[in-house]
Amino acid sequence: MADPSTASTVADVESIAGWVLYDGGCGFCSWWVPRWERTLARRSFRIASLQTPWVRERVRMDDAELLKDIRLLLADGTRLDGADVYRHVMRRIWWARPVAFFASLPGLRRLFDGGYRAFARHRLGVSRACGLPNHRLAP
Repeated sequence: MADPSTASTVADVESIAGWVLYDGGCGFCSWWVPRWERTLARRSFRIASLQTPWVRERVRMDDAELLKDIRLLLADGTRLDGADVYRHVMRRIWWARPVAFFASLPGLRRLFDGGYRAFARHRLGVSRACGLPNHRLAP
């Protein structure tokens, strides 16, 4: 999880499509997102905790709002939040494209978004139930 400001060359920064930003204080998030790091890296995405100083600087949101959702910061500065992050990334993984397609259809989009929102609201409880420790990270 390198800070983009410490990239060794301009090519390192230019080759990054974006950053998947997750709640590093959430046990589930800290377990789940890093498991996808290699798959994401093959699509030029990197991962970082929302609590990382450069992320906080770049995103500029209060903590309650910042930690509410998974976020994707694209290389051009565009930011996606929540279920849109999953749809965006799934479109770039050949075997996940069908899920992204169905999750984008009007009725199913609402269902996918609602499922994401419900899980996001209860992720710390899921972490406890699954025995995944919630990490307290300093801001």
